[in-house]
Amino acid sequence: MQFVDTHCHIHDSEFFDTAASEEAYRKSIAAGVAMFCVGTDLRSSRQALELAKAHDFAWPIVGIHPHDAAANDTQELREIVARNRGEIIGIGEIGLDYFYDNSPRQIQQEVLRQQLAIARDFDLPISFHIRDEKSSTGAVWEDFWPIFEEFAGLRGVLHSFIDSEENLRRGLSYGLYIGVNGISTFTKDKKQQEMFRLIPLESMVLETDAPFLTPVPLRGRVNIPAYVRQVAEFHAQARGLGAEEIAATTTRNARRVFGVSL
Repeated sequence: MQFVDTHCHIHDSEFFDTAASEEAYRKSIAAGVAMFCVGTDLRSSRQALELAKAHDFAWPIVGIHPHDAAANDTQELREIVARNRGEIIGIGEIGLDYFYDNSPRQIQQEVLRQQLAIARDFDLPISFHIRDEKSSTGAVWEDFWPIFEEFAGLRGVLHSFIDSEENLRRGLSYGLYIGVNGISTFTKDKKQQEMFRLIPLESMVLETDAPFLTPVPLRGRVNIPAYVRQVAEFHAQARGLGAEEIAATTTRNARRVFGVSL
């Protein structure tokens, strides 16, 4: 596999029926793309495990998204991880979402702490979902960083990162990797464009967030892991590098943070 999509949801029956999931997997493998299937609640986490166990080039990441923090039991998640530690490669996507506030913020924060404890106890990396208020005041980061700092030695990825240079540098200072997806190919926000240029290649991992955020030039299609190639090609052109260098470095980064053999 030349590329790794470190964050997709092709396993999730909310977005893909069985036939569509299988087709997305097949097309992606044919394109040289391995994939990490990321849960957002207990149901989709179990589905990520099921798909990964049945396919050679898919790996499961399990967790409870902040949208679903009020409706899912972290003790049950802990039991899933304990039973399947040999297959699970990470905890995610977990974090705080103050854009939609689908769960009360206090509950989001407590569920995040409980899942960080699971990641610590089972020595697993984390896929973080951190999204700020509509006004982008920085409130979510003011709450997130102190919680993160309560747990020593955490490692992982800031998934779908589109925030400030300040938070980019802070994440890098903790050794976190930065998840880059289709947003980087179509954003018109000048600050975001500059932030993407500042991400060190040695700290970048590629992702699709399929079925969402389809990259240019494929806008309008349902996103699949195969399209992570377009994200790589965009950044290769922007940095004056070959796509093969982007592929090699980001794949090495994915192996390093999630501990998988590809």
